[in-house]
Amino acid sequence: MSSRRNFIKSSGLITGASMVLGTNNLFAQASAEFAGKGKITLTYKPYTLNLRHAFNLSNSSRTTTPVVLTQLTYNGMTGYGEASMPPYLGESHETVLKFLAKVDLSKFEDPFEMENILNYVDQIEEGNKAAKASVDIALHDLVGKIMKQPWYKIWGYDPSTTPNTSYTIGIDTPEVVRIKVKEADPYKILKVKLGRDTDKQMIETIREITDKPLCVDINQGWKDRQQALDMAHWLHDKGVVFIEQGMPKEQIDDNAWLTEHSPIPTIGDESVQRLDDVLKAHHVYNGINIKLMKCTGMREAHKMLTLARALEMKVMIGCMTETSCAISAASQLAPMTDWADLDGALLISNDVYKGVTIVDGKVTLNSKPGIGIEKI
Repeated sequence: MSSRRNFIKSSGLITGASMVLGTNNLFAQASAEFAGKGKITLTYKPYTLNLRHAFNLSNSSRTTTPVVLTQLTYNGMTGYGEASMPPYLGESHETVLKFLAKVDLSKFEDPFEMENILNYVDQIEEGNKAAKASVDIALHDLVGKIMKQPWYKIWGYDPSTTPNTSYTIGIDTPEVVRIKVKEADPYKILKVKLGRDTDKQMIETIREITDKPLCVDINQGWKDRQQALDMAHWLHDKGVVFIEQGMPKEQIDDNAWLTEHSPIPTIGDESVQRLDDVLKAHHVYNGINIKLMKCTGMREAHKMLTLARALEMKVMIGCMTETSCAISAASQLAPMTDWADLDGALLISNDVYKGVTIVDGKVTLNSKPGIGIEKI
């Protein structure tokens, strides 16, 4: 009976998050002023991000990331969006362009119909989460510009409460790791990629240079629960504040066991994609990592954040390798999170937008409307 009550309670939380965060009622008054004055037009183009250093994970390495840049125009105003496609998401320039070609917004005359528009986009085809996020972000940017307000203010968030962002140190040789750590000097917390047989060497190399707090992202690289727990204790002694996705997402019982016994919090990443996954992650991890490219954009990210808070879970707002467009979009949620990993634009050499900045290591929101960006 207790399990049934908990199920009903948890199911109600999801329903409540979906209903409370609907945008139609919230924007009814502003919508009335603009409805019917034009048509919503989607345009897009492929782009490739160049990384400053090779991005080495537990199971891959790359020097570029494909993205697609989107625009939504309405009545002379433009909103910007982005799809970023790291390999593990299974999307590419080809798949995103193919999906976006199917998006027909001509049936919508009012951009304030955000729930209807984004429900339509989500139902066109399964998957394609980054492609869907590119439309979602552009729509939020457009509507925020029409309202002349940034999204953190529309959501009622205090911009002064944003956390510091971590800066990512990818798996590499000790020589390159030392260079990366020195480049990361302005940042207050470092995120270290682990999951290979060089894990201890990585941490010890970093500790030669700095005693800053560290967080570690294993990217599912640990396979044995006892080994994972032994590493958790060792990492705790080395000043690590949390472990992200220690073991493969399919090893649910092992991840839950690690969470129960670990001296530091665990965060679900690959195992937490969309809203339904938040409940599944409850009691398996201490918290979740929300990324716009995994969850189809700002609308669902906001619902995930609200649900996770209701379940008393920790929340991290994360990113892929992205331009300042998607980073600034994700940053609108940052005031309500425990941790931020929003360094994606800092890792590239060919950004095309200017937006949210990092000041003394802290995610710093601006007052520009929408997601707060402009083209460079």
